[in-house]
Amino acid sequence: MDAIVFAGGIPQPDDALYSYSEGEPKALIDVAGKPMIQWALDALSQARTIDHVVIIGLTEKSKLACAKPLTYLPSEGRLLENVKAGAAKVLEVNPKAKYALLVSSDTPAITGEMIDWIVKTCQETSDDLYYNVIRREVMEQRFPMSKRTYTRLKDMEVCGGDTNLVRLAIVSENSEFWNKVLDARKSPIEQAALLGPDILFRLMFRQLTADDVIHRVAAKLGLKGRALVCPYPEVGMDVDKPHQLEMLREDLTARGRRHRAQVAPVRRTATRARTKKRPASKSRAR
Repeated sequence: MDAIVFAGGIPQPDDALYSYSEGEPKALIDVAGKPMIQWALDALSQARTIDHVVIIGLTEKSKLACAKPLTYLPSEGRLLENVKAGAAKVLEVNPKAKYALLVSSDTPAITGEMIDWIVKTCQETSDDLYYNVIRREVMEQRFPMSKRTYTRLKDMEVCGGDTNLVRLAIVSENSEFWNKVLDARKSPIEQAALLGPDILFRLMFRQLTADDVIHRVAAKLGLKGRALVCPYPEVGMDVDKPHQLEMLREDLTARGRRHRAQVAPVRRTATRARTKKRPASKSRAR
């Protein structure tokens, strides 16, 4: 599986994150000692299901690291055009590729284990579009101060995930509707309105399930879609506001401390083992 990472957004003076980015891409804002996007690349490096990574919106000058082969592409502006450019590059590198994982660079808490869960769960079926949602109680238990926007469905309240899967063959179809859906991605009400008054009415009165919504979007595009209720809140914990950035800085700093605390005893044990194996030196004859 190949991954396409979106990193082209540059906060403008009226953006809440402008003072943190200072005119540089949002993806390069420091989070616990490294660029925000580097955390996502570390997760992709760890993921066993990922073979190749395409970054859109940055260049080699960013000096990012990834254990998987890395390709950079310039931003094409709108999100759909970036998806198309990324899909074309994936097919150029691997003509047999059928799907790609779409990853947002502003979800630094994601891990390789979570990426592998998404890919493997999607591989259970042969749909065209897979979209992750996270239950409100799951998100708020892990990130109680996240202040995410939730959609009230028939059986749960959810927020959207930022790592999803798409069949490469369908990204160029029905571009006008794709653009409208993507432009409205931060507003469930606007998305529902695009699908028709019946869907808007049913959403407002909590008569829709997550699968109802994704099936209706997919049907508008002439596709098959599947909603995944993701157990990992980190997949939907993106950085849009300063309080979210500070929250994740603190969270990932603590993660780093825990990792170092776990690694230190292992290193000490390995050092002692190497010391014990050294043969005793013979004393020189006088």
